[in-house]
Amino acid sequence: MGRGLDALLPGNVGAEAAAASGDGLREIPVDRIRTNPRQSRQVFDQERLAELAASIEEVGLVQPVVVRQSGDGYELISGERRLRAFLALGRSRIPAVVREMPEVEAAMAVLIENIQRENLNPLEEAIAYRRLVNEFDLTQEEVARRVGKSRVHVTNTLRLLSLPLQVQEIIGSGALTAGHARALGAVDDAARQVELAQRAVARGLSVRALEEEVRNAAAQAASSRGSRKRDVESGLKSLLRERAGALAARVNIRGDQNKGRIEIRYRNEQELEEVLDWLAYVSRKT
Repeated sequence: MGRGLDALLPGNVGAEAAAASGDGLREIPVDRIRTNPRQSRQVFDQERLAELAASIEEVGLVQPVVVRQSGDGYELISGERRLRAFLALGRSRIPAVVREMPEVEAAMAVLIENIQRENLNPLEEAIAYRRLVNEFDLTQEEVARRVGKSRVHVTNTLRLLSLPLQVQEIIGSGALTAGHARALGAVDDAARQVELAQRAVARGLSVRALEEEVRNAAAQAASSRGSRKRDVESGLKSLLRERAGALAARVNIRGDQNKGRIEIRYRNEQELEEVLDWLAYVSRKT
């Protein structure tokens, strides 16, 4: 479990390398290969698949897929895009390196291979990191070391999963980038995050423009909170003047409709007596 992808899955597995390492290179029927359920990629770019298929048609498959024996068939470890391209070409068999690999080791190799070699969108990458953390009990530091990223990058990417699902779907579609997502992460209110994400898509906002929108939204929210607080304090003071008469001039109120404090000032024993008499009166009335 302490190995990175280089140990789990060498980076350039061609026919000669497979022969030298003792791995079995063979032609396998494509209908006997099942894709791995731990595949991180959720969306395959059809245009890029078509380009890959055209390249294979022209020059052949440069790098075979990697599989492991599973029951009476094979489980794909590396090369789902290549497999899909072969299917698109109507090919019935594909060159494959057959590895002897325990299930847990194969599962980790699939996730790490996807992160390092596939052009995952930010949400797919975040999901892959979470699976490495949850399924293999890795720390973020260990994940970073295995995939060749910084710990800060892994941490920031995982934060995407704390965004509202609507925002995650927008990021997963490719309409917004990881930079947009980080800007939205600075917003506390989930509904506001969704609103800003939708606005960014509708207006085609850059990351910098969205950051400016976020700052403006934060300033407006702070101003609104201050205004509400002043309104509440003003209302409480008006009510106090009605109930306490002259005593109200010596009262300070701090807080909002949820919590706060009331301070009553007195300068001598006589004023203290007035305060106590008034409190006793209020107590009897209630």
